[in-house]
Amino acid sequence: MTDRLGILVRRLRTQAGLTQEQMAERSGVSVRTIRRLETGKAADHRLGTVNLLADALDLGAEDRQQLAAVLAPANTSPIPLQGKANGDSGRPFEPEPEPEPEVASEVDRVLAGAAVELAREVRRRWQKEEEQRRVHDPFPLPVRWNRAPARLTDHAENIQRLPPGVRPEPMEPAGDLRSVAEAYRGIPSGRLVILGRAGSGKSIMAIRLVLDLLGGSGPDRSRRVPVIFGVGAWDATAVALRDWLVDLLLRDYPHLARRTPGGSTLAAALVDAGLILPVLDGFDEIAEGLRQDALEALNATSLPLVLTSRAGEYAEAVGAARAPLVWAAGIELAGLTPDDLAAYLSRTARPAARDGRAPGGEGGEGGGALWDLVLEVLRSGKDPAGGRLAEVLSTPLMIALARTMYSEAPGRDPAELLDAVRFPTASSLEDHLLAGFVPTVYRPRVAERAATGDPDRDRRQDRRDRDRRRNWDPDRAGHWLGHLAHHLVRLDRDRHDLAWWQIGESLPRSTRVLTVALVSALCVTVSDWAVVLLVAPITPGEALVQGAVVGPVGGLAFGCFYAGMAAFGGGSFAPSQVRLRLRGRTDGIGRRPVRTFTDRFAAVVPGGFVTGIGCACAFALQRALYEGRSLTDPALVEALLINMLVLGLIFSSAAGLVFGLLAALETPLDVGSAATPAGLLSANRATVYRQVLVIVPVLTLAIALGGGLVVRLLAGVLGPLSWKLPEGLVIGAVGGLGGGLSYALCFTAWGQWLIFCRLLLPLTGKLPWSPEDFLDDAYRRGVLRRSGAVYQFRHVRLQHHLGHTYRRRRGNYTPATFAGPSR
Repeated sequence: MTDRLGILVRRLRTQAGLTQEQMAERSGVSVRTIRRLETGKAADHRLGTVNLLADALDLGAEDRQQLAAVLAPANTSPIPLQGKANGDSGRPFEPEPEPEPEVASEVDRVLAGAAVELAREVRRRWQKEEEQRRVHDPFPLPVRWNRAPARLTDHAENIQRLPPGVRPEPMEPAGDLRSVAEAYRGIPSGRLVILGRAGSGKSIMAIRLVLDLLGGSGPDRSRRVPVIFGVGAWDATAVALRDWLVDLLLRDYPHLARRTPGGSTLAAALVDAGLILPVLDGFDEIAEGLRQDALEALNATSLPLVLTSRAGEYAEAVGAARAPLVWAAGIELAGLTPDDLAAYLSRTARPAARDGRAPGGEGGEGGGALWDLVLEVLRSGKDPAGGRLAEVLSTPLMIALARTMYSEAPGRDPAELLDAVRFPTASSLEDHLLAGFVPTVYRPRVAERAATGDPDRDRRQDRRDRDRRRNWDPDRAGHWLGHLAHHLVRLDRDRHDLAWWQIGESLPRSTRVLTVALVSALCVTVSDWAVVLLVAPITPGEALVQGAVVGPVGGLAFGCFYAGMAAFGGGSFAPSQVRLRLRGRTDGIGRRPVRTFTDRFAAVVPGGFVTGIGCACAFALQRALYEGRSLTDPALVEALLINMLVLGLIFSSAAGLVFGLLAALETPLDVGSAATPAGLLSANRATVYRQVLVIVPVLTLAIALGGGLVVRLLAGVLGPLSWKLPEGLVIGAVGGLGGGLSYALCFTAWGQWLIFCRLLLPLTGKLPWSPEDFLDDAYRRGVLRRSGAVYQFRHVRLQHHLGHTYRRRRGNYTPATFAGPSR
């Protein structure tokens, strides 16, 4: 079959008049792969590769059938090739269609394209993340695994899905980072548990597994797109696994909010169609009281998945649930040996760039000499201090911390780690490495000037470099990171996803409510002054008094509405998963416009009614001040009650109509527009800007014109009512401008980031004045990592250490000393 396929591909290429290099350029397949295929040296043919070659050759249906016939074994029917001839996208990673039916439905084609797009984006993100974590610098640590204890895995017959009486094949007894994907492909159930100590490399192995499944040497048997989910935040008693997976897909890949022809989002459809392979990282980070429920929920499904956890926490959950993860095989990561340390650490201590001296060394020795004494003690195995250090440095996390502190920081001697007086226990050594990490990575650095021969160009480049990498003070950086770590603690459980739109929750609820009221009052006051002074025929003094009355009352109304939302857990707003397209065709969020409009209408009507009540109270207060009447005057009270009802109906119906129709302009975010937390923040900011541009004029007209309609309908019931168009336009303009600005600043994720994280938290010294730059810089320094649209601390142990240090110090810390970063 190999020779026949190679001959056929070579003949078709020759007929097309292409060289191997030209076909490689067209298809994206390497020349080496094409050469091996045509010469019959490639024994493993990926269907996706053949599809790409067929697309590059522009083959018709007849030629594709010949290729399919050659690919199919003698005792099976040909596997239909997909490609441009069949309307397919022709990507390297491609879910293979079932033989029947031959013509896929529209939903199947949409899902196939979405799976291809998602696989490409997942691979791109985690390749970049692996580079950021410096997994390959200077080379990957030899993380090895052995078969997990039998009590933590299911029966081999169940794992291999065998009928009764059939003997199971033995599983691979051991392997390493490079072979984990191959081992997973050999598990018929598709379920695997990866166990290990804290910092042993479970997350790194999960990333490598995902990348190998998406682009390894062999085909992905399961046809699923592996996606990493941080499972620590899952509450199985509150959210079903399927719904939780869909929610995280929408958060990290907002383009999956597009609707399928069947009406569901692409995220939900991919999960329901079994095209997602969940890689659940951090089972041990689930709250202790919820692990048993989580394991039981996973056992209630047959979904193929990969689960990572510390061995002890997983064993406790297995004991409580009286069963391991059903159908799951298990592997357990082994510790690193002194020989591993010698090979790795000696190559991380590079000679200094300019003077040839090893960091912390004397003279011109090679970089490896820095660790010679430590490595000699570790190899001997006779010194108790060396034994403690070998125990600590048996995990990739601690090796990475030691490398950062000693190999990459000048003037530090790793021999101090052998001091038995300073570090009498392994725990004290670990605390030392954790405590020294942040000060080391935030040590001041002076960038070398690029010698290009052009002084002006060099100065411009120096300015760009300084703007990109700030010299934050180590103590301040540690305090800010400690506040963020402390913020992730909620009641009796930790959170590990550091979402920029939730950082404002670190402020007390009362502070947030008061801030919303003040900001809204300012927006309404300024809007009233701007509109009335420009168009209303009243004196400036009267206009100023009116704004001073209307603004605070409007702010109080918005504050009360926000307080009600916060009391029921709605005080935090997730970033919009859509953007606005003000012209041209929109992709549309769905094919259920009536339901979309109804949901949006119902969500904003209460806020509009509260705003109308506040406006009526402001008008009553203004009349009482100018006419000298008592607030208890029956006529004034009657007018107030009527106005509260009328204005409440006007504002609520106008707001519901405007925000409902606004959904028609929404289109999902592009696949690459929100790939990072900063990208999602930027996309949300642009969406809010466009929302304001639409809301202000449309809400103005809705209030002015809708008010006349409501007054006509209620005049026969409530008596004579007046709503003249000029007055309605003034009220509408104040409501549209003040309401639009208040919504943008107080009821969107970007607005709350602006007023809480860019203003209040820096004022109290809990964050720097440019938190977005600080978070991105912390990621580049290796303190934080990215997981989709959120940040996480490099490791949960580092998060706990920083949070504990912050709580210990905040009693005598002086926020006023923080004026911002130095450059």
